[in-house]
Amino acid sequence: MNPKNLLTELKNRPLLCDGAMGTQLFLSGLAPGDCGMLWNVMQPEIVESIHRRYREAGCELLTANSFSGCVTNLERHDLVGRADELNRAAAEVARRASNDSAWVLADIGPFGGFLEPLGEMKPEDLLKLFVQQGESLKEGGADAALIETMTDPAEVVVAVKAMKRAGDWPVIATYAFDRGDGKNYRTMMGATVEQAMGEAVAAGADVVGANCGTAMDLDDYARLAEQLVKAAGNTPVIIQPNAGAPRNVGGRDIYPATPAEMGALAPRLLAAGARIIGGCCGTSPDHLRAMGEVLRKAKAS
Repeated sequence: MNPKNLLTELKNRPLLCDGAMGTQLFLSGLAPGDCGMLWNVMQPEIVESIHRRYREAGCELLTANSFSGCVTNLERHDLVGRADELNRAAAEVARRASNDSAWVLADIGPFGGFLEPLGEMKPEDLLKLFVQQGESLKEGGADAALIETMTDPAEVVVAVKAMKRAGDWPVIATYAFDRGDGKNYRTMMGATVEQAMGEAVAAGADVVGANCGTAMDLDDYARLAEQLVKAAGNTPVIIQPNAGAPRNVGGRDIYPATPAEMGALAPRLLAAGARIIGGCCGTSPDHLRAMGEVLRKAKAS
């Protein structure tokens, strides 16, 4: 475990989170449609090498390979009975790569459906599923929980409560936003920035913000960061942009932003007031290294 307190450290200086895991796994040979979490036990050396490259790039927060670790997602791969094993292994692999000098984040993604009344999942049932996932990740050595790529504030509320039950650790909650008109960003479920941040903070999240987005370019993420900080009040903000808005080339999404362009975005995110910056879809250790240079220069000055 990282001996330093994440929230205390965050008060003293901004931190660098890592970038995409999924695209790195695909580049390493994971076939589309296969369960990436299986690699935590079948090819852990590859997952660990991805974490290590992010750590070597300067990332201080490593996100466990557990995004799809809720049993509702694992059910699609007939892996419900291995949920605890795969989540625990995700944290253990990231823990090894961290050398206890970075914080390991337990990655909690959406459960893949809708809560009542739009869907059939009851909040109390989802709470139990998220607690189960969080406890396994905590057992594996995670230092904090990262609830990410959410679109429904009601699901975020359930997830935050679940992570608070799963362990005595910081809880980070982030949403994916749609570009809309480029000024009034909303989640797929229609939540405004103010509503999304307000409900996450009220539920008890220690850090709030955004990761990912639909049709969002780098300027959009800079504007979104300003809105997030304003809406979050005194709660620290994290933002993890995609490497620009993707273009579909030959059936594949290609993210156009270069490491240099992501590096140029970093000071704008920090100037907006973000306390944790990182990357999401399409970003690599090279992108994060470029962003980290900004933090290192700021620390030196």
